[in-house]
Amino acid sequence: MRVLSWLTIAVVVLWAIVPWLFTGHDPLAGVPAEKLQPPGAAHWFGTDAVGRDVFARVVHGSVHSLSGAFTAVGVGLVLGTLLGLLAGAAGGAADEVIMRFADVLLSVPGLLLALTVIILLGPGTVNAAIAVGIASVAAFARLTRAEVVRVRRSDYVEAAFGSGGTFAGVLWRHVLPNSLGPVVALAALQFGAAILAISTLGFLGYGAEPPTPEWGLLISEGRNYLATSWWLTTLPGAVVVAVVLAAGRISKEIR
Repeated sequence: MRVLSWLTIAVVVLWAIVPWLFTGHDPLAGVPAEKLQPPGAAHWFGTDAVGRDVFARVVHGSVHSLSGAFTAVGVGLVLGTLLGLLAGAAGGAADEVIMRFADVLLSVPGLLLALTVIILLGPGTVNAAIAVGIASVAAFARLTRAEVVRVRRSDYVEAAFGSGGTFAGVLWRHVLPNSLGPVVALAALQFGAAILAISTLGFLGYGAEPPTPEWGLLISEGRNYLATSWWLTTLPGAVVVAVVLAAGRISKEIR
């Protein structure tokens, strides 16, 4: 299972980097005479309503979904880690204010918060990624703060302060590196959740604009043909599920 998870992520990353090695079909141009063909040797995932190869669109769409997920995790990781580090290290009023802010963010469902942010920013893959990242800031902040408080009370940190270390220096050299293990595991878990959230926003029409081959948009475009052309939604959806499950498994290993 571990090898399969890493293999799944590796294949999808290769799709994003070198998609032409996996398919020779154009993801944007279709052949009307070949529309709505079921999966077969010529078209592994079948074709859509305008004759475009669905597998080619899934492969080329991986760059949008993966880059969006990396952006979302980066936003949540950087902002959340900084807030958690400040709260755990400073304590007092700063800790109270930051943690109450995190509580407010956590009280709002993640998808609803992301929708609120993306309505302010406007639709698009980048804006959707930023919205998902902001929705994950509170989780990173709370976990980082808990780890910083634990490490801050360690003997070697007290010894570093006792030997003349500055507050910022001790935080950078001792507290932060020894607090990042669980945070990195959460980042791996959030990577899968970010792909799912960005695909959801794309399905709802807040992500990439047509005819961009983004995974959530592919599923949305195929829902009108679900009764007769099941592959338009089932196969792209299976890819999303496989990537999310693989990311979750990898996150457990890192933890």
